Amino acid sequence: MGLRDPLYWLYERRLERSLGTFEIPRHVGVVLDGNRRWARISGLDSVQAGHQAGAEKIFELLGWCDEVGVQVVTLWLLSTDNLTRPREELEPLLGIIEDTVSRLRREGWNVNPMGALDLLPDSTARVMKEAHAATSGNSGLIVNVAVGYGGRREIADAVRSLLVAEAAKGTSLEELAERLDLEHIAEHLYTRGQPDPDLLIRTSGEQRLSGFMLWQSAQAEFYFCEVFWPAFRKVDFLRALRAYGARNRRFGT
Repeated sequence: MGLRDPLYWLYERRLERSLGTFEIPRHVGVVLDGNRRWARISGLDSVQAGHQAGAEKIFELLGWCDEVGVQVVTLWLLSTDNLTRPREELEPLLGIIEDTVSRLRREGWNVNPMGALDLLPDSTARVMKEAHAATSGNSGLIVNVAVGYGGRREIADAVRSLLVAEAAKGTSLEELAERLDLEHIAEHLYTRGQPDPDLLIRTSGEQRLSGFMLWQSAQAEFYFCEVFWPAFRKVDFLRALRAYGARNRRFGT
């Protein structure tokens, strides 16, 4: 065992102990950014190796979240903008996503698809829907899988769903406009019935949300991490929890 291994282990234990006095977020959202850049700086022949390494890292993250008591994790795997990537990159990436969702199903995580599934290939949409149907009754950690996801698209979908539901009940537009409230829209979001995210993490050094959970992030704490997603370590996760716990969340009071 090299010198760095015991030092890393000791630092990890120290971070874990420091969390004892802090509140743990119920819902953590993660923008899994930097797979392609990690592949390039690692000297790998294909960006797909970065996507595959990023997919493997997801299961480590879920284990860490489960250990500390996080209840919901939202993983942004593919945005609506990503759907315009070249076919030679997009098709293998979608295959990796399908394999990842299938593994989430096999391992018994409660899988909840998020995104415009109608924009995805039939095979990808089917895998996500079947994983949800097979695992929705499972206890424990809920894993929101955001594929073909955009925050503006989610809000538009929620409003569209609300209008359809109210029209089916015979509600006129005038009646709906008169009583429409924030909660009416929230009930039609992809995350309906879930707590809003307390902590949003983005890897790779980018310091923007890029439309991630626009509605739900109103009161979230943000944590931007320099490391590329495939290289994200448990200590990086624990640092994010420590930073979250140390903040004074006043919610406007």
